[in-house]
Amino acid sequence: MSVMSGRLEEARAAVGPGAAPVHQMRDSAGVPHYLKTYYWWAYIHPKAVAFFERQWLVNLILWGNYARLRDAALAELGERLPGRSLQVACVYGDLTCLLSERAAAAGGTLDVVDVLPIQLDNLQRKLPSDAPVHRLHCDSTRLGVPDARYDRALVFFLLHEQPGPDRERTLAEVVRVVKPGGTIVIVDYGLPRWWHPLRYLWRPLLARLEPFALDLWRRELADWLPAGRQIGQLRKASFFGGLYRKVVVTRAAESCE
Repeated sequence: MSVMSGRLEEARAAVGPGAAPVHQMRDSAGVPHYLKTYYWWAYIHPKAVAFFERQWLVNLILWGNYARLRDAALAELGERLPGRSLQVACVYGDLTCLLSERAAAAGGTLDVVDVLPIQLDNLQRKLPSDAPVHRLHCDSTRLGVPDARYDRALVFFLLHEQPGPDRERTLAEVVRVVKPGGTIVIVDYGLPRWWHPLRYLWRPLLARLEPFALDLWRRELADWLPAGRQIGQLRKASFFGGLYRKVVVTRAAESCE
């Protein structure tokens, strides 16, 4: 725990003092207030991007589970990704590169949306020049694309960073833009089992650095999905003693009524 806490505190110190709190919902560039207030040190400052874009560090933050969680998400989406795929928010590490390879192998395309241009620029540096990836600068709560555009979508460790209303709107948007019969994969935090030491050691660090993450300890990931007949099948799995959860949603088929 001391190593993990030290690394995250080192990250905050490395990028310097944060900006004053932003109390409006979005700034003039459309950046959510919670990102500027709570996550400037992880995603917005140029030094933050350089610091965190290290696969070993991402793996350390996830307690050695990055590859396992990444591969679990990829397995649900499939070895080949024809048609249109969506990744909601950029992530550090090689996940997007692997998604891109699977899309390219099937003649498909991958759209990656993010509200921060610096994250989209960082993604561009990681991808090969011929990758079938479109980088879209937009908010996950307002995707601005037509209904049923995508065959599948992935939301990988985004929801714990969002306040409840933004989390609900994000998932409502993801469900809206995936085709009936399409797949949505969500990977994020969950409540560890009672016997898990991180249930007691990780809580104070999350409360300090990621104030919305504990929402996912109080309610399951699936509880944030929109109500109604849009959701077809739903499967759940847990990893690392429950600290991480995967939810796989099959978008409900269109009604013949």
